[in-house]
Order: sequence, then C-alpha cells, then structure tokens
Amino acid sequence: MYESSEELGSRTEFDERVVELADFEPDVRLEEWIEKYRIGELALGPIFWAPIDFLSPVHTVGKGRTNLTLIRPTIMQTDAVTPYAGFDRRESPTRNPAVSIHFEPAAYGITGVGTYVCTFTVESGAPVTLAASGYAASGTVVGAGPRSVNGKQTVSLTLKNLPAYGGWAAIEQTAGDSWAWYSTRIAYPPLVFEQFG
Repeated sequence: MYESSEELGSRTEFDERVVELADFEPDVRLEEWIEKYRIGELALGPIFWAPIDFLSPVHTVGKGRTNLTLIRPTIMQTDAVTPYAGFDRRESPTRNPAVSIHFEPAAYGITGVGTYVCTFTVESGAPVTLAASGYAASGTVVGAGPRSVNGKQTVSLTLKNLPAYGGWAAIEQTAGDSWAWYSTRIAYPPLVFEQFG
C-alpha cells in the first residue's frame, strides 16, 4: 500500500485520498481517561478544549522550540489531498523510522507545570509495531511502550506534570511493513466529569 520506492517522484492513487482524522480509532477510551485523571488533578489553561498545536507535514514548526523531527521517512507528500509522511523499516534497516515532536509550553504562554496529551495519527495496511516514548523532565510519561497498529489508529502519549520549558514525545517503528503518519495533536487531556448522587 505504501511502496515508497515506487512512489518517489510520481503521483499515485494514495495522493488523491481524503483522510478524515476523525475516523481514526483512538487508542485511549473514555473509561481509561476516567481511570487516569480526575478534574481536580489537572492544571488547565484558559481554553482547555482546543488543541494547543497541531503538527503535520505542512506545519512542522510551532511556537518557540515546538517542532517536528521525521527520522528516515521513505516519502513526504505535502501536495497530497491529505499530506503525509510514509515510513517503511524494510527500507531503513540501519535506523528505525520515527516521528518525534518537541513541545515547549512556555512559548504558548503556559508558565506552570501542566499535563499534555500528544496524539499521533497513523495508518498502516498491515500490522506495524511502534514503540512510544517520551521525556517529561521532572514529570512522568504515561503510555510509553510498544503498540500494535493496523489500519487507521492513534497513538497517544501523556506528558504529566511537564514543566514549562518542555519535553518530547515520539513513536518509532520496530517491526512490520509500511505505514503513514498524518499529524500530531498537542492538547490538554479531555475533561471527565464524575456524576454525583
């Protein structure tokens, strides 16, 4: 599906696809958010429901040091209907392909410690194993470890209690065939209200 060596320099049907990011299967269900976070333990900014930033092949740099790093993509198609970067570990046997983002909250006016979710939107035509990892300085990373992806899915990492100077989140392919990355959304965790009574 993503045979990069044949796609380089030529347009294919894949370029014409419209990919709806809302159609991707979330990797963290509402019930799991309820178990992980309570409203009282989150430090939220003024607009907690909107993404803080949304990095993609056509928006690779955010504010301050917020940026994107693509390691060993086999193709980056910015003029596709839905821009994407394609990866294939078989094409890069000496270095695992990866997508990494660095996030600096202070550049967005956030001066205190906060909790942020970095959601990578990926697609594969066959099972792919991605290792999720991150760095939250004096905070903690929630959701690190191997993930099996097949089809349209998201891979989420939470940087909990991240200082304003920032940290990073990444996904790295460790097994499988080709896959595509569309975007990474940086946002506060969703609000989950408990019912009383």
